[in-house]
Amino acid sequence: MKVLTSTQMREIDRTAIEEIGILGTTLMENAGKQIFKKLREKFPELSKEKIVIVAGKGNNGGDGFVVARHLYNHGADPYVLLLASKGEVRGDAAVNLKMAEKIGIKISEVCSPKDWKLQKEKIFQSSVLVDAIFGTGLIKPAQGLYAAVIEGINKSKAYKIAVDIPSGLSSDTFQIIGPCVRADLTVTLAAPKVVHIFPPAEEYVGELVVADISVPSFLFDDENLKLELVEKKTVLPYFKKRSKDTHKGTYGHLFILSGSLGKTGAAAMAGKAALKMGAGLVTVGTPESCLPIVARSMDELMTEPLAETVEKTLSHEALKKVLSLLKGKDALMIGPGISTHKSTSELVLSLMPKINVPAVVDADALNILASKPEIIKSLCQPAVLTPHPGEFARLLNLSTREVVERKLELAPQFAEEYGV
Repeated sequence: MKVLTSTQMREIDRTAIEEIGILGTTLMENAGKQIFKKLREKFPELSKEKIVIVAGKGNNGGDGFVVARHLYNHGADPYVLLLASKGEVRGDAAVNLKMAEKIGIKISEVCSPKDWKLQKEKIFQSSVLVDAIFGTGLIKPAQGLYAAVIEGINKSKAYKIAVDIPSGLSSDTFQIIGPCVRADLTVTLAAPKVVHIFPPAEEYVGELVVADISVPSFLFDDENLKLELVEKKTVLPYFKKRSKDTHKGTYGHLFILSGSLGKTGAAAMAGKAALKMGAGLVTVGTPESCLPIVARSMDELMTEPLAETVEKTLSHEALKKVLSLLKGKDALMIGPGISTHKSTSELVLSLMPKINVPAVVDADALNILASKPEIIKSLCQPAVLTPHPGEFARLLNLSTREVVERKLELAPQFAEEYGV
């Protein structure tokens, strides 16, 4: 499932409306109806709930008007607080505002702090709150009246449902930019956005539901939409039922270069994980003195003793044997618990250009490569790097904080530059 920015979502909406011909009011109707359905699932007896919809003047508010209409048509008595004058509402939202008014839905304009003071008690009397203030376009902190309303929503004990994005969050960043609604449930439209997936913003989303509003699925196939959320259907093909006429050799032989004194657990855990994930054969190469501990960790693991330093880490002298052990293997994992000892570092840096199988480069192997990251480009087979923020910061020679804040920018840049 693609994860989008506000710009990407706007372009998909534009294409759906202008090039395919789907009416904007149709998309808004579909959005509101999907949110209503989720509301009815959560609260089967809608007529017994005190439902307040807090709407902005844009399309997010328009979605809220549609929700109000469907609630009204199914026996509920929703109350709408519009954070604008009715005359400020334009386009498709105005169409749905007029429909809501004509069928008798109560709508109060809240245009000033004075209006809010008169109306805010409705928030605290409600059992269900629908947040339809801002959509995906917010880029600056909510202020003034909006900030006061968001504060009131958060103080209410009502169940809070956000339309698309909890108001106050920006769809393009996972950082908290200002006051924002803490939702119990967020119904996002067509596709999840960056804000829904990554903390700390993700913590304000509550339960996330992605609503199908009939945007054609092929619009999400654009190769420029590179951020994707892994779903069960993505990984299930890798766990197909195995044929009865196969054996362990059918499923590949992984070589793991791992471990050092005090870090044998890393080697054992890597080996166990590989077998658990379906590797047919796993051989762990580890310092000679560490081998008994790793070998005892799991009967199925094969182990190979390698030359070690006085400190019982992998020695550069192990290179020849490592290259020999790589022959006939299908993949390599290198790094967990190997340390950054000088001789171990020499081994890793010498080995990298000679790796002739797909590789996972992890942990201390990444810390070693941070001294000469250009060696990564010498890999002649596909490689996956798995740094945590600190390791990635060392690779880039940046602070961990900067890496965390810019990860969605830096990770793709690094992957493209180094071909990993």
